[in-house]
Amino acid sequence: MLTTTRPGTDEYAPAFADYVAEIADGEDIVGVLTGQLDEVSARFRGMSASRGDYRYAPGKWSLKEVIGHLADTERVFAYRALSIARGDPAPLPSFDDQAWVTEMRAGDRTLGDIVDEFGVVRQASLASSATCRRLHGHDGGSRTATRPASARWPG
Repeated sequence: MLTTTRPGTDEYAPAFADYVAEIADGEDIVGVLTGQLDEVSARFRGMSASRGDYRYAPGKWSLKEVIGHLADTERVFAYRALSIARGDPAPLPSFDDQAWVTEMRAGDRTLGDIVDEFGVVRQASLASSATCRRLHGHDGGSRTATRPASARWPG
């Protein structure tokens, strides 16, 4: 079980405060990530394909775009975590989620395809996390990065 202590407010950008608050001290992070994978798959696999294009208001993201954004964000944060685990001193890039959603072309894809993509990306993140934990142990907390979104290796 991989648990972590809550990071200090100086270890993440203020925009991430609500997300950080969602994880309790001592919570099993891998269990949470695995549970989210199961929940997203179960919730969206039972929906009709047309429901994936639903937007709650004009100009807002569709359900397919939200799920695609989850996959893209997972990729970015997984790369950041890997970079920190490997001790890479290079600055970590930010990303323009609005531009990425446009380029995703969710309207040309099926809901099932996008849910599958999220699943594969999450599984890759979990596998990478397991490898990093085997190589670096649970005490990687001394590895930090102050970058656009600041981060700390969970430990």
